[in-house]
Amino acid sequence: MVLKKKKEIQVDAFVLDHHQLEKLQRFTKAEEQNLASLLLHSAQLRNGIQQIQCIKQIVPLVKQMDQNSAGDPMVKACLDVLGEMYFSLGAKNPLKKVLASSLNVLPGHLVMSAVQSFVCCLREELKTTDVYLYRKVLDNLASCMENFGLGRACIKNLFEEESKFIPYLFSLVLQFLQKVLLDMQEENRQLAECGLLGMVRNGFNLLFVYFLVSLSHRKNHGNRIVQTQLMHDLLIAIKVSMMLVQKLQENIQGSLWKHSECFVWQSMCSLLKSSTNFLTDATLLQTVQTTSGLAVILFTRAMYEPVEELPSLISDLLLGTMEHSRVPAWFVRNCEVLCTAELPDSVLLFLCHGALAMLDWKNGSMGENGEKLLLDIASVLLSLSSQLKESSVATSLSRILAIWTNSALAALVSGSPDLKIRLNGNADIIGKLLEYIYTHWDHPLDAIRHQTRLIFKNLLQIHQTTIAAFNGKSDPFFARLIKHLLSLDWHVKGKYASLGCLVECVGTENILQLDRTIPVQILDVMSDQSLAPYASDLLETMFTNHKAHFTLSFQEGSWIDQWHNIWVSPLLVILCEGNHDQTTYIIDYYLPKLLKCNPDSLSYMIRILQASADANLGSCSTRGALGALMACLRTARAHGHLELSNIMSSGLVSTECIKQGLVHQHSQVCIDALGLLCETHRTTEIVSLEEMQLIQFFMMYNLNNQSPSIRQQIVSLLRKLFCRIQESSQVLYKLEQNKTKQELVENSTRAPPLRILEQYKDFMSSVCARLFEVLFPGSSHPTRFSALSILESIAEIFSVPKGQTQVFQLDQEIDSARVQTLIQCFASTFEEIKILAFRLLMKLRDVALNLQDSENLDLLFQAAVDLSTSTKPYDCVTASYLLNFLVYHKGLQYTCLGKWLEHNPEMTENTSVSTVEKNTLAVIKLLLVNVEEEILQAKKSLLQAAASFPMYGRVHCITGALQQLPFNDLTLVSEWKEIVTRLILMSYNLSAVVSPVVQSSSPEGLIPMDSDPESAGRLQMILHEIQPQDTNDYFMQAKILKEHCREESEKLADQRSTKNICIEMRGKDRQACDVTAQMVLVCCWRSMKEVSLLLGTLCKLLPSHTTSEPSDGLITVEQVKNIGDYFKHHLLQSRHRGAFELAYAGFVQLTEMLSRCNNESLHKMPEHWLSSVLEEIKSCDPSSTLCATRRSAGIPFYIQALLASEPKKSKTDLLKMTMKELISLAAPLNESLSVIPQVHALNILRALYRDTRLGENIMPYVADGIKASILGFMSPVWAVRNSSTLLFSALITRIFGVKRGKDENSKKNR
Repeated sequence: MVLKKKKEIQVDAFVLDHHQLEKLQRFTKAEEQNLASLLLHSAQLRNGIQQIQCIKQIVPLVKQMDQNSAGDPMVKACLDVLGEMYFSLGAKNPLKKVLASSLNVLPGHLVMSAVQSFVCCLREELKTTDVYLYRKVLDNLASCMENFGLGRACIKNLFEEESKFIPYLFSLVLQFLQKVLLDMQEENRQLAECGLLGMVRNGFNLLFVYFLVSLSHRKNHGNRIVQTQLMHDLLIAIKVSMMLVQKLQENIQGSLWKHSECFVWQSMCSLLKSSTNFLTDATLLQTVQTTSGLAVILFTRAMYEPVEELPSLISDLLLGTMEHSRVPAWFVRNCEVLCTAELPDSVLLFLCHGALAMLDWKNGSMGENGEKLLLDIASVLLSLSSQLKESSVATSLSRILAIWTNSALAALVSGSPDLKIRLNGNADIIGKLLEYIYTHWDHPLDAIRHQTRLIFKNLLQIHQTTIAAFNGKSDPFFARLIKHLLSLDWHVKGKYASLGCLVECVGTENILQLDRTIPVQILDVMSDQSLAPYASDLLETMFTNHKAHFTLSFQEGSWIDQWHNIWVSPLLVILCEGNHDQTTYIIDYYLPKLLKCNPDSLSYMIRILQASADANLGSCSTRGALGALMACLRTARAHGHLELSNIMSSGLVSTECIKQGLVHQHSQVCIDALGLLCETHRTTEIVSLEEMQLIQFFMMYNLNNQSPSIRQQIVSLLRKLFCRIQESSQVLYKLEQNKTKQELVENSTRAPPLRILEQYKDFMSSVCARLFEVLFPGSSHPTRFSALSILESIAEIFSVPKGQTQVFQLDQEIDSARVQTLIQCFASTFEEIKILAFRLLMKLRDVALNLQDSENLDLLFQAAVDLSTSTKPYDCVTASYLLNFLVYHKGLQYTCLGKWLEHNPEMTENTSVSTVEKNTLAVIKLLLVNVEEEILQAKKSLLQAAASFPMYGRVHCITGALQQLPFNDLTLVSEWKEIVTRLILMSYNLSAVVSPVVQSSSPEGLIPMDSDPESAGRLQMILHEIQPQDTNDYFMQAKILKEHCREESEKLADQRSTKNICIEMRGKDRQACDVTAQMVLVCCWRSMKEVSLLLGTLCKLLPSHTTSEPSDGLITVEQVKNIGDYFKHHLLQSRHRGAFELAYAGFVQLTEMLSRCNNESLHKMPEHWLSSVLEEIKSCDPSSTLCATRRSAGIPFYIQALLASEPKKSKTDLLKMTMKELISLAAPLNESLSVIPQVHALNILRALYRDTRLGENIMPYVADGIKASILGFMSPVWAVRNSSTLLFSALITRIFGVKRGKDENSKKNR
C-alpha cells in the first residue's frame, strides 16, 4: 500500500510570563539539567512540537527524585509553574494532553505537593469574571474530572478540605457555576427590555445574545459559527455542573448539606432553577434542552428525600397530576414551570429521557414506585409518538424509546411478577410498541429505522425474560409474530430487519419449516435496488444461523450439500438466467457475504458453472453460465478468496474462457471479466504478463461502449489496475535495491524485478499509444470519453513525487502531435469531452505549452477569440477552455496581446506577478472591450446582434477565466478592482438590452423593435408580409434580411474598434443573415444566463470585505447589495423558463455566500427578501408584477434559493415561517379571497417539496401539503386545480420515491 502523506499537526506553543520565568531562572543550574532548567528551555522554544518533545523529558527526571525532594523549593516552584501552564492551555491543544500524561506518572511523594499547586491554580481560575473566559474555566474543570489522575485528585480535594461540613473550595466551584448561569439569565432579561432580542426570535438562545453583546471585541454579530460556538459553551456549562453534582454524591455522604441555610444547598437550588428554565426554553438548540432534562432529574435526585418517593414525583410531573401539598416547597419554588403549567410535548420528552438515563433501574432499587414510573414513561412516550412529527424530535423520541427498552430489560432482572406480566408479549404496552414499530420501520430517516430495529430486538428479549421456560418454536407470541411478518409483502423494508431479529431468537430452521421457498422469494426481490441491502442482510443472518445450526447438529461435512441446495443453487440459477438488475444487486450485496460465510462454496460454484459454460454462453440480456462464472471469480478474487494464477495454472479456468468473457455480448459480463483481472485483495500484487496481454485484448474492442455506466466502470477498474502497477513497482524497486547475491541465486526461478518493471513500462506505453490512436478527429463520443478518462487516470497515478522513482511517466509519451490531438478535442460538441481534455492538458501543461511555437500560439488565440462570438453556443464553450489553457503560456502577452501591452509597459517589467494573473487580466480586458462595443451595437439592432455577434459567448469566456484564478493570491489588486467594477456595469447593461425579450408575456414568438429607423422599417415590412398567415409557421422559418441589410451591417462593423479581433476576422464578404424569433430568444436568454453566472461567480470568488474601509475588498458591500437586487428583479419578472432557471444558478451562489457572510446587513438580506416576497404574494395587489401564469415563473426558484441557503444545522426558522405562510395560502379558509395567492402558494410548495437540499426538514409539512392539494381539486378555478395536481404529483414522489424504470411493476400499499 502507498503511505498517505501525513498531515502536518499545528500545535500552539505556550508562553510563560515574566514572573514565572524569574521563578525558574532562580533555580536553574548551568552545570546540570534539572526540572527548572528543562521547563525554562521549553518556554524559550517557539514551536509547539518541540515543546512537546521537551515536556516528555520531565518523566525520567521526576522518577529520579527521592523522598526528600518533596520539600525542595525548586520542585515546589516547578510544580506551581506546571499547574499554571496546564490551566492556561486550550482544551484541544496536544500540549495539554502530553502534560497530563507526564504528570500522571509523578512519584507518590510528589503527588500531594502537585495537588496543592493545582488547587491553588484552580482557585485563581474560579475568580474569573470575564464572560469570554468562562468557557476556558469550564474546560479546565471538565479536564480535571476526566482521564487525568492529578485532576481527579484535585476534585477529590474539593470534598476533603478544612471545613468539616461544607468543603470551601467545592462551594467556590458551585458559586462559579451558579454565577455563570444566573448572569446569562439576567443579561437576557436586560436585553429583552432593550429590544435587542431579534436573534432569539430567529432561533438563537439567550446565551448567544449575552455573549454577543458582552464580548464587545467580537464585532461579527451575524457570524453563525460564533453563535454556534457560544451555544456549545452553555452545553458544556450544564455538563460540568452535572459532573460536579455526581462527584458530590460520590464524595459527601449523608444529608448534612441538605438544609436551606447551607450555601451548597442554595447553589444546588439555583442550578436546578436554571436547568428548568433552559429545559422549557424553546429557543435553545435541542441538544441544550435534552441535556437540561438530564440535569433537572440529576439535581432533583441529589436533593430529594426520601429517595424512595422520587419516582412518584417524576410520575406526577409526566402525567400532570402534581399536588403541591405533597411536594417539597423548594421543588415548587425552583421548578414552578414544571409544576403549574401544562408541559409542552418536547419538555415531556426530555424529562422522560432524563428519568431513564439518570435513575438506577437495576436491582429493583426503586421498588414498586420505580416500576410504575417505568410504565408511565412508556405511556407518555407512546402518546407523544403520534404528536411529534419534526424530524429531529422524532429521532430523539425513537432513541428514547430504545433507551426505555434497555431500562425495562434491566428492571426485569429483579422485577416483581406483576412487572413481568405487564411487559409480557401479550401485554397492552408491548402491543402499542409493536404498532409504533410497524408505523416507523419504513421511516425516511435512517436513524429512526435503526432505532426501530433496536426496539423490536429488545422487545423480543423482554418477552423472553418474562417467561420462565422459553421455547421459540412453540411460543404463541413468536409464532404470531412470524406468521404476521411472513404474510406481509416483501417490498416492506421493515420486514427484513424484524425477521432477522426473529431468526436470532428462534433459528432459521424453524422458519424454513413454515416455508422452504423463503430464500428464493428473497432473491427474487433483489431486482429492486432499494430493497437489495435489506434482503441481503436478512439472507446473511439466515444462512449464517443455518450453518451454525448444521455444524452443531450434524457431523462435519455431512450437511454441506443440503446447505448448498438451499442457499447456493438458487443463486446460480438466477445468475445464469436472471435479469440485469437482479443479478447485479445479488453480486454486489449477496455473493460477497455468502463467500465470506463459507469460502469453500467457491469450488462448488466453479464446478457447477464450468459444466454448463460451453452450452450456456448467455445473450445480450442474460449472463449465462459463463457470465455467472466471471461474476463469481471476480467477487472471490476481490475479497481474497482466490488467486488468479492458481486457477489458471491448475486449468480450472483457461485464458480462452476469460477472453470469451472480455468480448461477451452482455456488457456486464465484459466488466466482470475485466474486474477479475483488475481487482485484487492486495494492491501491491504483481500484475502478470498474461493479465497485461488480456487487458490489451480488452481495450481493442470495448473503448466505444455506448453505455455511460459501463464506460465509468471500465475507467474505474483500469484505474485500480494502474494503482496496482504503480504500488507493486515501488515494492519491486525496493526489492531490487535491497537484494543480495544469495537472494539472486535463491530467486533465480522467479522473474527478476527489473524484467517485470520493463514489462510494466512497455505495457503502459502501448496502452497510451492505443488511447491516443483512437482520439482521431471524428472519433465517437464514447471512444473519446473512455480514452481521455483513462489517460487522466494514468497522469494522476503516475505523477512523480519527490525522491521517488516512477516506473512510467506520461510526460515522456507526449509530443506535439499528441498535444494537437488533445486540443482538437475542444472542438467536440460534448462539454464533458472538453472538460476531460482540458484537465488532461493542465496535468501535462509544462510539456504541452513548451511544444507550442509563437505562430501556432497566435493561430490558437485568434481561433479562440473568433469562436467566442460564434452563433453556435458550444463554440463559446470551446473558446473558454482554449483561452483557459493559453493563459498559462508565458509568450501569450507578446505574441497575441501586444497591442494592449504597448500601453502598459510596467506590466512586462513586474516579475512578481504570475504569468496566469497577467494573461488572465489581459484576456478579460480584451473580451470586456469587445463585449462593451457589441452591447452598444445591440442597442441599435438586437436582430443584428443575434445573427452576427451574440454577446453571451464573450461573457461565458470571462466567467470561465475568473473561475480558475486564485483570488486569494493576487498581486494586481487595483487593476482587478477596476475590472470587477466594469464587469458588474457591463452585466447590467447587457441585461438591460436583452431583458425586454425574456420578460415578455410571450417571449417565444417575440421579435423586438429596433431603435434604428431603417431596421425598424424593414422589420415592419416583414411583419406586414406575414400578417395574413396567422399561424406559428412564421416563428419556425428564417426571414432573410435583404441586401441593403447586409450593407448596413458592414457599415456598423466598420465603425467598430480595431481592437475587436473577432469582427476583423469575419471580414466584409458576409452573407445575408437568417433571423428568426427563436434566434433572438436564444441570444437573449443565454445572455441572461451568462450574466447571472458571472455575477454569481463574482460574489462567490470575491468575498466582500466587512470593514469600513472600501479599499479592503475587491467587491464592495454596496455592489453585493445591488447584485442581490438585480437577481431579485429578474427572477420575479422573467417569463422565459430558461432565463429565470439559469438566473437561479447565479442567485444560489449569492445566497450561499450571504449565509456565511460576517457582515450583518448582508447576512440579513435573505430573510428580508423572503419576507418581502411573501407579503407581496399575500397582498393581492393588482399592480403587482409577479407572474401568475407559467407555474409562477421564477418565484418558486427565488424562494427555493433563499431557503436552501439556510445552514442545515440551524433551527431552519425561515423554512418554518415560509411553510406556515404558504400552507395557509394554499388551503384558504375564506373562499372569497383572490385565487392568485393560492396559485402562487401551490406552485412554490411544489418546488420546495421537490428540492432535495431541504432534506428531511420538509417532511413534517407533507401531510398539510397533501391536504391542500386535495382540497384544491374541488376549486372552480382551473389554475388552482392544475397547480394542485402538480403539487400532489410532487408529494407522491417525495413520499414514495422516484419510479426507477418504465417496466417496473407497481407495488401494493397495505
